[in-house]
Amino acid sequence: MANTYCVATNTGKGFFTHQDRNAFYLSGHDADVWVVGNNAHGVSWINRVNGTAKVKAEAQAIVDAKVEEYQAEWDALPEAEKAPVRELVPRPEKYILP
Repeated sequence: MANTYCVATNTGKGFFTHQDRNAFYLSGHDADVWVVGNNAHGVSWINRVNGTAKVKAEAQAIVDAKVEEYQAEWDALPEAEKAPVRELVPRPEKYILP
């Protein structure tokens, strides 16, 4: 299955619907990056939410930058704050978009 990538700000209720979820693949990621099934319904959704299309490499770079930001924030925390929650809230890790 081919995917389309975009950046769109989640505006809350109605941003995506149950019908959307049934009509095409949709997954949200850090930095408002969305992976959308590449079909007419998915492309229509991108237009409806005023999304900005990205190629996969661009979308991955945006997500990577946001994860690096989260990692820097985590690393800057004093050890006393990290120790009690390390297992529940581990240091953010990079991941590959589908």
